[in-house]
Amino acid sequence: MARGPAAAEIEAPPEADRLEGFPHPRETKELFGHDGAERTLAEALAGGRMHHGWLLAGRQGIGKATLAYRFARAALAEPEERTPGSLAIAQETRAARQVRALSHPGLLVIRRPFDEKAKRFTASIPIDEVRRLRSFLGHRASGDTWRVVIVDEANELNINAANALLKSLEEPPPRTVFLLVSSAPGRLLPTIRSRCRMLPLQPLSSEALRSAATQALAAAGEDVPRETDWPPLERLAEGSIRRLLGLWRAGGLELHERIAKLTTDLPRVDWRLAHALSDELQPAAAQQRFELFFELLLNELGRLIRAQAAGEGRSEERELAAKLIGEERLASFAALWERIGRSKAETLALNLDRKALILETVGGLAAAAQDRKPG
Repeated sequence: MARGPAAAEIEAPPEADRLEGFPHPRETKELFGHDGAERTLAEALAGGRMHHGWLLAGRQGIGKATLAYRFARAALAEPEERTPGSLAIAQETRAARQVRALSHPGLLVIRRPFDEKAKRFTASIPIDEVRRLRSFLGHRASGDTWRVVIVDEANELNINAANALLKSLEEPPPRTVFLLVSSAPGRLLPTIRSRCRMLPLQPLSSEALRSAATQALAAAGEDVPRETDWPPLERLAEGSIRRLLGLWRAGGLELHERIAKLTTDLPRVDWRLAHALSDELQPAAAQQRFELFFELLLNELGRLIRAQAAGEGRSEERELAAKLIGEERLASFAALWERIGRSKAETLALNLDRKALILETVGGLAAAAQDRKPG
C-alpha cells in the first residue's frame, strides 16, 4: 500500500504584538513590576465590583499586554483556581492552556491582522476586526462565566473601528470586560476613554527589568547580559522590557557606543567610520539595526536637548549639551531632531537610499554643531 503524504507542518501566523523569538505576552508566566495594578484587577474580580472597561495605559513594552492576558486567564478560570489578591493561575489549568492557544470561547483579541497577500501587517486595526464582537457578544454568558475582550493596541484602531468599539462599550452585555491596551491613550476617542477606568502602568524599575529580561531570555534559550552590560541596557531601555530585549538581541549596546562617539566628537567627523557604518546598515537584511540606529540616535539627541532646555539627565549629558547646543542653538537642534525623524520615515516608506540618509544625517549633525556662535 502506498504511503500517504507526510502531514505538512503548520506554521503559526505572524503576530504584530510579538517580539520575534521571545514568548508572547499571553505565554509569559510571571509579571514583574506591576503588583499594584494586578491587585486592583484581582480585587475587582473577586469582589464583584468589576468595571466593564479598563484602559491599561503606559509606555510601550512595559507589561500591559502581559497583565491583560493574566487577567483573562484568571477571569476565565474556575473560581477555586484563583489566588486571593492575585491573578496567578496554574499553567496547567484548562483556562490557562486555552488562553495561550487563543482558543477559549470566552476570549476575543482584537489587533492588527496580517495581510497574507501583501505579506505585512495592516497599518491600523480595521473595522472588520471589531465587527467580530457582534457574534462574540451575541451569545449570552451562562451563570458566573465571564467574557473578556482584549484590544491591543487600542490607539491603532482606525476611526470606523473605534466608533464600532464605542457602541459595545456604551451598551456592554453582562459579565463582559473590555481591556484596552494603549501606549498612547491620548489618541483614543474621548468618548472611549470616558467609558473606561484608567489603570496607568509605570516604566519598570531596574530590578523588575532584570527579572523580566532574565525570564524572557531563558524562555528563548539565550544568554543573559553580563553584569557590566546591565546598567547601560537599563538606562537605554527606559523601563521597557521589550526595548531592552530588542537592544540586547540587535547589538544595541555596541551601536550606541558608536553613536556616543559620533556625538562626542562633533563637530569633527571621522568620515571613514561614518561610511563604514552606512555600508553596514544599508542592506535590506540590516533593517532592524538600521531602525535601531535611528531610534538610539534620536533618543540620544532628545536627551541632549532636554539636558540643555531643562537641565535634565546625567552630568556628562548636560556638559555635552552645553558644548554642542548651548542656549542659542536649542531651536535649531530641536528642528534637526524633527527633520531626522521625518527623513528616516520617508526613506523607509519610499525605499530610498539608506546609506545616503545616514551620511546626510551625520553631515547635518556636524553642520549644526559647527554653527555654534562663540560663547
